[in-house]
Amino acid sequence: MTTSRTDTVPAVPAEASATEPAGRPFVQQPLLRRLLHGQSVGAWLHEVARFCTVGGMAFVVDVGLFNLVRFGPGELLGEWPLVAKVLSVSVSVLVAWLGNRRWTFARTRRRERRRELALFVGVNLGGMAIAVGCLAVSHYVLGLTSPLADNIAANGVGLVLGTAFRYVCYRYLVFTGGGDADRR
Repeated sequence: MTTSRTDTVPAVPAEASATEPAGRPFVQQPLLRRLLHGQSVGAWLHEVARFCTVGGMAFVVDVGLFNLVRFGPGELLGEWPLVAKVLSVSVSVLVAWLGNRRWTFARTRRRERRRELALFVGVNLGGMAIAVGCLAVSHYVLGLTSPLADNIAANGVGLVLGTAFRYVCYRYLVFTGGGDADRR
């Protein structure tokens, strides 16, 4: 009597393929617990507060530089709002990199700095594309070209959407080391 391979292997429930080491189905865990990645809510709130502080400093650099080169003395980039935004975001990314790597996500930064930096830059290009896209739609599609409209589009709507995108990506893609990274 021969039995087929399927007869000897017990059927595995569909939800068993999505289980954690403890055997509890992953899909049944509360969303917040999955998002915390083992942190307490207090530790996560502390991380978010640090992220917001670093982001606040980067925001000041971003908005200040954008307005300086767009509307400041000499209006260096007065006719090129998108170039002004790319420049201001690029400088603010350096501020964010230093603050997030050394303070916000210091315990989870990667040992491989080059890979982490490449991911960080990639995420920030995505965040910048969101802000520049909001500015482009407002300025060129909707025809809202005043300084206030440019600031609301780029530094209001674009910044909020870009910041949410960055936090999620930093936490789950960029700063995912085991905390044993060197402290340089």
